[in-house]
Amino acid sequence: MNKTTNIFLLLLSFPAMLLSIYIGFDMPIEFFKTTGQFVPFKEEVFLIFGILNVLLIIRRSVKRWTGIKLVNATKKFKWNQPIAKERKTRVFMYLSLEIAVMTLMGLALLSICSDAWLIAAALFFGSADNLIFLLSGIRKNSYRIGITGQALVIADIEVKVLYFSGLREISYQQESVFFDYRDDLQLSFASSCIAKEEIEIFRNTLEEQVNRNKVFFSESFKKMN
Repeated sequence: MNKTTNIFLLLLSFPAMLLSIYIGFDMPIEFFKTTGQFVPFKEEVFLIFGILNVLLIIRRSVKRWTGIKLVNATKKFKWNQPIAKERKTRVFMYLSLEIAVMTLMGLALLSICSDAWLIAAALFFGSADNLIFLLSGIRKNSYRIGITGQALVIADIEVKVLYFSGLREISYQQESVFFDYRDDLQLSFASSCIAKEEIEIFRNTLEEQVNRNKVFFSESFKKMN
């Protein structure tokens, strides 16, 4: 979810930044036979880009905070633990990078072209939300992984819910645990989410929640450590 949102944000940011440069520096645009300051419908274009950025960032924020609230209701889980220290370090690094990039892009847009204020505001909001999410997660130890009777839930930088319905195989390779479903659907999560001292308990709890007659556990998963 987080990767998908970031990809869409980048896809929106590149043309917005390009347009801002043309308008901000009043560069000639041969296609329209004019210069940046006189580009037609520039306010409408910036408004559309801004609204799309706002919607994407709000959607990600709601999904994240909802996931955190869900996984911290520990009494509803068969097994529930904070993510491993290694994963926390990665979450800190990724979120810090996102905060820096979004803040710098927002400042760059504002400094080049004031018409891009809504896009910049969306990026500043996303940066602030990331900062609050990061500080809250570290202080409250709320980045967690848990198992219910119906699914495996992971909530840190992104939220993943891997249901047991339709599950056919669980395997492990290249530091990732893979869930293979019917119709060739495959989902995965980083094994670094699980603290090493919790791996055996995690594996045993997971085996208890699925139908062993329908779900195959690979040897690699059984030997995961």
